Amino acid sequence: MSDGEYDYLIKFLALGDSGVGKTSFLYQYTDGKFNSKFITTVGIDFREKTVLFPPTGSGGTSSKGQKIHLQLWDTAGQERFRSLTTAFFRDAMGFLLLFDLTNEQSFLNVRNWMSQLQMHAYCENPDVVLCGNKCDLMDQRAISEDEARELAEKYGYLSLDLIRSHLNLSLKRLSRGLWRCVCLTLNSKTKFVLLQKQIFADVKYPGVVLFSHT
Repeated sequence: MSDGEYDYLIKFLALGDSGVGKTSFLYQYTDGKFNSKFITTVGIDFREKTVLFPPTGSGGTSSKGQKIHLQLWDTAGQERFRSLTTAFFRDAMGFLLLFDLTNEQSFLNVRNWMSQLQMHAYCENPDVVLCGNKCDLMDQRAISEDEARELAEKYGYLSLDLIRSHLNLSLKRLSRGLWRCVCLTLNSKTKFVLLQKQIFADVKYPGVVLFSHT
């Protein structure tokens, strides 16, 4: 299979307030590098990555590996770009919703982002992964793990285990979990909630991933 061919094209949107780390998050995932010097995103941008969805085995939904082309859309967090950002919601198949653990307002605004998602996304309850950034800054932390977990349970976010460090590993785990869920949904034409246990079997904390920014 050539690089220009793929079985699925999947679009994800990274959402959250300005400055929570969306651009660094996506850059680290696609390029494997951390860059702390990004300027604020204006409007919308995107990065791309091709991954292989492995065979699911004799009892699974696919007998061969599938090539997945990911489009990872990076959205501006400022209010003045909100109408532009929401215009992209309907085309996205999954969402990465970020907040800054050292910024209480960015955590409180998760509720506002969820309201926007429920209003503009492809369905009323889209697949969302909640991500808490900068967990290494312990002396500046404004949000506890219990608070993050409570919010995740309230909205029923996808389930992942808690990760405190090794940013690249964290990104790979949560991104892989999200696109695997979408692929299985496409293959089986079954609502994802029926497949949660198959994908995230080692859950420690429902719905929230905390990761370091360095």
